[in-house]
Amino acid sequence: MSEAKADTTEKPPEVRFRQAHEEKWHEVRALESDGKRMSVFEKWLEFTPKMLSLYAKWDPGMMIHKHGHNGDHILFVLAGEMMCGDVKCTQGMHITLEHGAAFGPFTAGPEGVELFEVMIGDPRSWPADPEGFETLLRERNTKKLPNPPIDLPAWLEDTRSQ
Repeated sequence: MSEAKADTTEKPPEVRFRQAHEEKWHEVRALESDGKRMSVFEKWLEFTPKMLSLYAKWDPGMMIHKHGHNGDHILFVLAGEMMCGDVKCTQGMHITLEHGAAFGPFTAGPEGVELFEVMIGDPRSWPADPEGFETLLRERNTKKLPNPPIDLPAWLEDTRSQ
């Protein structure tokens, strides 16, 4: 009887270090309000099939539709403020979105907002209330702009719809 050999092709666990200031900004969403562009920018600090961690900056007034993610998602407000639905999220607020739940819409405060986020598994999202977001955009004289092109890893398809 032969003994099964351990798979030696898998990399052993490791520690990785990244300096946020050395990473590139990715514009991931954009809107226009009264002729002014508003965006969400992200620095991807860890992006693997297992997780995405990022540092995000939202321009003042920037909005993101109500949505859920294809895995668990954690947000932490570093600076500024935003509304998540009817909840005002200020510096120090921690938000946990369990897989299958939806949150939002989000609106950045008058100074914008800075976030640290972690997504476990597939980080892509799905819209939860497209009609409600269209109404919010009309009420605020804001229009969606095409999604900015982003350089996703080859193993992940861009499925952004809003």
